[in-house]
Amino acid sequence: MAITKTELVASIASATGESQATVGRVVDGLFSAVTEAVAKGEKVTIPGFLSFETVATAARTGRNPQTGAEIKIAAGQRVKVTAGSKLKAAAK
Repeated sequence: MAITKTELVASIASATGESQATVGRVVDGLFSAVTEAVAKGEKVTIPGFLSFETVATAARTGRNPQTGAEIKIAAGQRVKVTAGSKLKAAAK
C-alpha cells in the first residue's frame, strides 16, 4: 500500500495538532530544500532515516529491448537514496 502526500500531511497534522495547510507548507519546504541541495551536488542526510546524494554514471552501451539494436547511453548523474538504520529496522 502506498501513502500519498495528502495522506502524509493529514497524518502529520493529526499527530502534531497543526493545521494541514501548515504541515503541507513544511513538507513542501522539506522537498524543496532536499531538491536544491541534491541539484548542487550536496549530500542530504536525515540521521537514522534517509540520505540523498548525486552520483555520476559512466557512459555505457545498452540495448533497445524491442529491436535488440545497441544504443549508446551517455554519462550522467542520478540520485541515490539510502535507507538509514531506523527505517531499515522498521521494515523488519
